[in-house]
Amino acid sequence: MSGRLIHTGQVVLDLVMRVPKLPVSGGDVMASTMDFLPGGGFNVMAAAARAGADVLYAGMHGTGNFADLARAAMAAEGIVLAHGRSGEGDTGISVALVEDNGERTFITGTGAEGRMPRGLLDEIVPTGHDVVYLTGYSLLHETNAEALTHWLPRAGDATVLFDPGPLAGDIPAPVLSAVLSHVDILSCNVREADILDVGSDRVETVIVRDGPAGCRVVTAERVVTVPGFAVDAVDTNGAGDAHCGVLAAELIAGTELVEATRRANAAAAIAVTRRGPATSPGRAELDAFLRGFRL
Repeated sequence: MSGRLIHTGQVVLDLVMRVPKLPVSGGDVMASTMDFLPGGGFNVMAAAARAGADVLYAGMHGTGNFADLARAAMAAEGIVLAHGRSGEGDTGISVALVEDNGERTFITGTGAEGRMPRGLLDEIVPTGHDVVYLTGYSLLHETNAEALTHWLPRAGDATVLFDPGPLAGDIPAPVLSAVLSHVDILSCNVREADILDVGSDRVETVIVRDGPAGCRVVTAERVVTVPGFAVDAVDTNGAGDAHCGVLAAELIAGTELVEATRRANAAAAIAVTRRGPATSPGRAELDAFLRGFRL
């Protein structure tokens, strides 16, 4: 691979708790398991790195124990940091409540990763071989959104991949419009697609992820349904991240879009059979999984 994934989002720490159901307001439930793991933008980058891509984390990381854990996890995956640690405090935390049916609900607390100053990205110059990854979470932080909208015109011929995330409806309309003018591929789930109502008239390619059903690839010329893979899901946390990370790695490797999406579907299918947010497979495991479905 000659390009790299340039990730402009946020790495946080995930407190993942498995619960039989969500508590009612003012109530409480007992978690059957509890894990403290790197998450957020880490999930996408780990998926891409395991699929063979070079990965650059262009976001912020703070000082403190949480930031140390995040940096150690990125180093273990071979992810390169574009910047030194920030003095804006520690890295933030996301509480992920995973129900018995695999559905997940998040509560996020922002740390240093949500305080990107304007100009921080100016020294990063993408090439036409790179994929630049954007997340909607960045656009909910005023400083991050300003820094990104200032820098995005410099992305040049790089492929810009945007995942709006579950808070898509909270992105300010002017910010979303400014970002979409630079986006090449919008990847979102069915709910987010309904909220945004963005078609191929505004973005060159829209990928709508639909869980085990697979996804739709929508362009001005055609709509292609790319089937998913039937598996027994135990945890859907990080499935969309696995999809985006492997999709990015495949595009960097020169894989044709529909085939890249099929491989991303397979990676997401493998990821949901495992507990935890960063459960995307390595490239060899993904190849073996796909060979099994050809039999």
